[in-house]
Amino acid sequence: MGLALFGLTAFFWVFYGVRVAYGAGHLPWIKDFAPAADEDYPPISLMFAARNEEEKLPAALATLAAIDYPSLEIIGVDDRSEDATGRILDEFAAMHGRFRVVHVSALPPGWLGKPHALRKAYENASGDWLLFTDADVCFAADAVRRAVNLARRCELDHLTLFTDVEMPGFWDKVLLTFFSVGFHLATDPGRVNDPHSRSYVGVGAFQLLKRSAYEAAGTHRRLAMEVMDDMKLGKIVKQSGFRSGAGVAQDSVVVHWHTGLGNLIRGVTKNFFANASYSLAIAGAQLSGLLLISVFPFLGVIFGHSWVRLLAGLAAFTALCFHAGVAAVLRVSPLYALTHPVGAALFGYMLLRSTVVTLWRGGVTWRDTFYPLEELKRGVV
Repeated sequence: MGLALFGLTAFFWVFYGVRVAYGAGHLPWIKDFAPAADEDYPPISLMFAARNEEEKLPAALATLAAIDYPSLEIIGVDDRSEDATGRILDEFAAMHGRFRVVHVSALPPGWLGKPHALRKAYENASGDWLLFTDADVCFAADAVRRAVNLARRCELDHLTLFTDVEMPGFWDKVLLTFFSVGFHLATDPGRVNDPHSRSYVGVGAFQLLKRSAYEAAGTHRRLAMEVMDDMKLGKIVKQSGFRSGAGVAQDSVVVHWHTGLGNLIRGVTKNFFANASYSLAIAGAQLSGLLLISVFPFLGVIFGHSWVRLLAGLAAFTALCFHAGVAAVLRVSPLYALTHPVGAALFGYMLLRSTVVTLWRGGVTWRDTFYPLEELKRGVV
């Protein structure tokens, strides 16, 4: 039995893992695409929802003001903020003519806060292309020009970008590099642009898509109660028959996410069980698979014998190489690959915690609003 399990793990990493790594290694980087020429600019509406973002918002807004794109409007939605977010947005709009603010004072029934806010942004947008981002994202001045050129060259209706994430501390790097490994394995982004593949990706920090594709897919109305709204936007666009693709932004788009081990763990409490569609069976399968492919190989190297140790070593070596490659793209030392089993164990704890907390509370709290579990289950896309 043990030999079969380690054989399965080695098979997973050597065949599936290597294939995913190969596909990820061939994703387009926006730095390799020249900024689009002035005559090639479609009008774009860049949109984000902000709730209680007074600390991170000014830095992000400063980079939005510096974006070099002539046909750009920026729409920021103040989603029921209780701090200075609304005032900061209004002051920014007063200084920048292409920026507009939408204030949301109440959340209607049947909506999560963020999808509703993005829907309101869309209702006020005029661009032929829509760019959804977050309120804590910083852009390089030429990022949008290059992304437009990439989307056009690759004939995409929907482009999402893998971004840099600020990782100031040791545990940030441990968790976020492993998170990126798991994300790639779960989504296989190299196959997203294959219309015959079921792979899809949506990264909340950067999703550029044609207005016509967004409307045909159902807009955020279809994602009204979907916690994983960014991922599921990629899903509904691709399922609607449009061409979707992923690319790499690296430091052209930078996310100021949760920092510190405690904040990272608490920050994804609403997400992990949602990613399992609120199913105990799926969450259990995810946890078992996580331990099998990312913890057991390292235990097998230490405690196994003969063929078990050999197969475990093959799996562990391939996992470390995969992790090192991801770390390098994230501009983190490849030596963080050595924390792979530690990151996996923490990741497993976060999944378990998300499941227990969601079931214990009977739902999730997001943006200071509680949503019952039964309502969330009905909203899963």
